[in-house]
Amino acid sequence: MAAPYDLNDDSVVVIIGSGAGGGTLGNELAQKGVDVVILEAGNRIEYEEFVNDEWASFSQLAWLDNRTTGGGWRVSKDFPNLPAWIVKAVGGTTTHWAGASLRFQEHEFKDLTHYGKVEGANLLDWPITLADLEPYYAKAEDKMGVTRTNGIEGLPGNNNFKILKAGADKLGYKECHTGNMAINSAPRDDRNSCQQTGFCFQGCKWGAKWSTLYTEIPKGEGTGKLEVRPNSHVVKIEHDKDGKVNAVVYADKDGKLQSQKARIVCLAGNSIESPRLLLNSASSLFPDGLANSSGQVGKNYMRHTTGSVYGVFEKPVHMYRGTTMAGIIRDEAKHDPSRGFVGGYELETLSLGIPFMAAFLDPGGWGRSFTSAMDQYANMAGLWIVGEDMPQEQNAVTLHATLKDKYGMPIPDVSFTDHPNDVAMRNHAYKKGMAIYEAVGATRTFPTPPYPSTHNLGTNRMSEKAGDGVVNKHGRTHDIKNLFISDGSQFTTGAAENPTLTIVSLAIRQAEHIASEMAAGSI
Repeated sequence: MAAPYDLNDDSVVVIIGSGAGGGTLGNELAQKGVDVVILEAGNRIEYEEFVNDEWASFSQLAWLDNRTTGGGWRVSKDFPNLPAWIVKAVGGTTTHWAGASLRFQEHEFKDLTHYGKVEGANLLDWPITLADLEPYYAKAEDKMGVTRTNGIEGLPGNNNFKILKAGADKLGYKECHTGNMAINSAPRDDRNSCQQTGFCFQGCKWGAKWSTLYTEIPKGEGTGKLEVRPNSHVVKIEHDKDGKVNAVVYADKDGKLQSQKARIVCLAGNSIESPRLLLNSASSLFPDGLANSSGQVGKNYMRHTTGSVYGVFEKPVHMYRGTTMAGIIRDEAKHDPSRGFVGGYELETLSLGIPFMAAFLDPGGWGRSFTSAMDQYANMAGLWIVGEDMPQEQNAVTLHATLKDKYGMPIPDVSFTDHPNDVAMRNHAYKKGMAIYEAVGATRTFPTPPYPSTHNLGTNRMSEKAGDGVVNKHGRTHDIKNLFISDGSQFTTGAAENPTLTIVSLAIRQAEHIASEMAAGSI
């Protein structure tokens, strides 16, 4: 374990956030001999302390600070202060995620080229290609132990998967299996194998699922070059008179403000907190917020086109037994505009426990339709839609005009309205999901509206030209040479795939870039 770094040590790389981006980057840099301090807003909760109970786990892990929502999305009506279900704890949302680890498709790095201009969408090609990222995808899959890569067996299929597969076969789908999951199907990397407990979203009590909490972070700490400071809620990034960032101000566990000097700052706080911090760090030199000469900080918020479909069967399914999301149909992930929309979507198995099902099935609903559905809970199968949503400038994270948090920082306001392409895709996916279940004898099927988002993307996007986005192809901000973005907010577009594998791959690549630039003395 590294001795604590001095607050005045200006040779350290300060990383804000310890999730997929920050936790991975911290370990990668530490392995290369770089001194790193990770500031994490939440507690350190070790995996044996996780609770297999949905509401108790939500209180233990979720980022519950006040937020507001706007725009036309259902979440604004149903969950006005919970636009996103993300984690405030060491390991970030890698404690809560399901484990699905999919590579983006080649065309998804070049949306503008492939889809053309879509009215109302702010599409842009990434400044990198699939070929650029492939070596890092390979490293990430090996690091995370992704099933169906590197000779790692797929996870076993539970009943929820068997129903999905039977329906997929009936509909003629070809690519249906138990997924590419960062969950050990056999013991690996000093971690247990999956015990099929079924509480994947509540933090894996077995450590079978990859999380920076018990993989990257302890490995980084083992080098003596990485210090993780929990309960360190960052409020501001400061800079010198030349505009280089040089310190990070945070509230410690007692609410006292501390300032950690830094040679380089890497922001990995997720797509809501990262732009919030840049905007909140405005100064006379950067009156619109840090790294915001393009005006794109906070803009182009994406959350994936989502929704769920449940089918009720005559016999019990017990969908909650076994790995939550080990089941996928990939056939609809292609780009095929003849369906009435650009981009594609994945269908993935999903089950909610009774407490969450009651909250999310028909938010605020009651009456016979709702109660009869809940009565059939044991006989239900469920799937989740994950589709590429369109970046739109109006979908944005901004600072609230009047409401502040306990540190006096304006809270974030998250505004989102579906693009017509998102609606067309969701409706197509609902129909297909219902058809899958009807093909194998469902007595009833129902689509449910999107839940609070876990895939938060965009808001500090990568761009070739400084005027189009916030960071370059290495995640370095266009405006400030020693300030990097290291989370999903750097995504130029969202693709149809779950984002974590790409966040980790970009972090591995970014660490290589930062270490070589430091060695060359250029940052």
